[in-house]
Amino acid sequence: MPSTHDWINNPLGVIEGMFAASQNNPNSGWEAKAVEFFKDQLKEKDAHTWVPSLNDVPLHYLKPNSLVKFRCLIQDMYDPEFYMGVYETVDSSTKAQVLRCGKYKDVTECGVDFNSRNTVTAERQTFYCVPIPGENPWVKDCYAGSSQARVVPSTSYVPSRQKRSYEEDDDMDDMDTQPQKQREPHTGPHSPAEQHGNGDCKRLETEAPSNQMASASHLDLNFPLPGEKGPSCLVKVYEDWDSFKLNDTLEVYGILSVSPALSALADEKDASSSLLDPTECMETAEEQRVHCPPASLVPRLHMLYAKPLPHNNPLLPSTTLEDNSAFLSSTLSEMASVRAELLTYFTHVLLGDALAAEYLILHLISNVYTRRDVLPLGKFTLNLSGCPTVASYTERLYQIIQQLVPSSYYLGMSLQNMNQMRLVPKKDYVANRLVSGALQLARNTSLYLDETQLEQGQLDTTGVRNVTALGNLISWQKVDYDFNYHQMEFPCNINVLIVSEGRSLLPSDCQIHLQSLVAPSHMEEYLSSIHMHPQTSSQLNKLRIYLSAARLLDYSISDEVTKSVEDDFVDMRKDDPQSMSAEDLHRMLVVARLLSLSLGQTSLSRDSWLRAKHIEALRRSRMEQHKCVNGNEP
Repeated sequence: MPSTHDWINNPLGVIEGMFAASQNNPNSGWEAKAVEFFKDQLKEKDAHTWVPSLNDVPLHYLKPNSLVKFRCLIQDMYDPEFYMGVYETVDSSTKAQVLRCGKYKDVTECGVDFNSRNTVTAERQTFYCVPIPGENPWVKDCYAGSSQARVVPSTSYVPSRQKRSYEEDDDMDDMDTQPQKQREPHTGPHSPAEQHGNGDCKRLETEAPSNQMASASHLDLNFPLPGEKGPSCLVKVYEDWDSFKLNDTLEVYGILSVSPALSALADEKDASSSLLDPTECMETAEEQRVHCPPASLVPRLHMLYAKPLPHNNPLLPSTTLEDNSAFLSSTLSEMASVRAELLTYFTHVLLGDALAAEYLILHLISNVYTRRDVLPLGKFTLNLSGCPTVASYTERLYQIIQQLVPSSYYLGMSLQNMNQMRLVPKKDYVANRLVSGALQLARNTSLYLDETQLEQGQLDTTGVRNVTALGNLISWQKVDYDFNYHQMEFPCNINVLIVSEGRSLLPSDCQIHLQSLVAPSHMEEYLSSIHMHPQTSSQLNKLRIYLSAARLLDYSISDEVTKSVEDDFVDMRKDDPQSMSAEDLHRMLVVARLLSLSLGQTSLSRDSWLRAKHIEALRRSRMEQHKCVNGNEP
């Protein structure tokens, strides 16, 4: 790796050089050339690993005005703002006039001539971005481990007593008495698996200083999930902002701005602040507080380039699988053997139930691949009923899934959670922002609903609204955001797994009742043995690659197989028309699709179709037997 990277350490110098060179040629298109320059630099082998990440490196380690990257979700989109794209400065001693570029900056140099005719006002958009909600510790560790960025901490940085941020008030001194409390991992009722803390000790020094975390507690950073850590960021977008949508996941490359002047102006609200943004005077005090938080807590990132993330699994290429044929061919060749390993592992985890293990694999690789009118195709919400309530089984099952998928969230469906949690995002018109909710999640997040936590009691208005929102998410893969006077639909692509004792009160695409081969009295010992002999990291990585890659594969059905399926459907309905409905056929086709993909097959074969029919017959037979034994259960 080269010893210095001017384009990383001083990107503004590169941009200003191109701007200065363009003054002799007004039609040079320097702005597009500047963006292309950085894109070309990042295309170099491993160049993206040289750029420090806001996800891995604490803000006080990063050089202001340097190039950084941020893996994030667009949580909110603010109104466009005006800035001085070109302005003129006057040297106070020599009176020399210099034309300067205002792009990719928050604060101008001193000596601006506000009466200059050369001033050009431009427009930019602001996105409020947060780390990908529910991103699991193994993902964070893997991304951080692949970084080759060189960051130099402040010489005064000491982990036990970090340096004070420049935004803090004098009355924050007492916060130094609580550093240990601030560092404890969040282990609230919503996420029992966070007790694992995988990698927390590794990343301890990369978390924000304790006093900054204390400051953040006074400022709602609007993370969708409770207990989340990491920076939020105001991303300034200069081109093509209409191509981005709310809840998109991106890796943003941009110029870091943490100027103390931003916070000073926001606090003082003096007359000079309006020079930065002419619309500022039209904002309410609450809007000003939310839209201009301290830069040491919510840094500004001036976007040069943003790469959409089709997934956030660091073990896979960031490009599409089709663009990486070598990886695709090697992955496809191993998928059948890896699937066999995973099936054995899940059978063990699911208390010896091989059929439930089959369906769990199919659920974890499901994905909404298209929508036909309002119907999302490809979703496969699984209700795993018959789950034991002893030995914290459902929490332990979540912890195992958390080790395999990039992003997940455990939602214990207790009466308290249902009645008190905010699941649906809501527009706050006073602060002019979208207040996040727990269902504002990135695509392909695994949402684990633990219905065994539900107890007797009354759902209030909020509880009913939350249960309705979960039902709509499962049935239609959409969340209706609350804009007070109306609701707005936002499509999503979230894998929902419901664990319950009996049949779930929520809808699902498929229910399978767990048949445990382990006696309740031996449950604790059995589950402890699973945790005492976990998968090795290389085994886990194989399973992680398998689950993510299977979800990204294309799939097709030939005309010949389609005709065969239609004939089978007619034959199945001949003897007993009630035995096979159109809904049953749809489920069987979804199972066949997922079964094919789980074996690395991108088209449906006759064998896979017969296998899908076989496991569906086994599942339906089991459900019939269970219904006979438990006649009171639907």
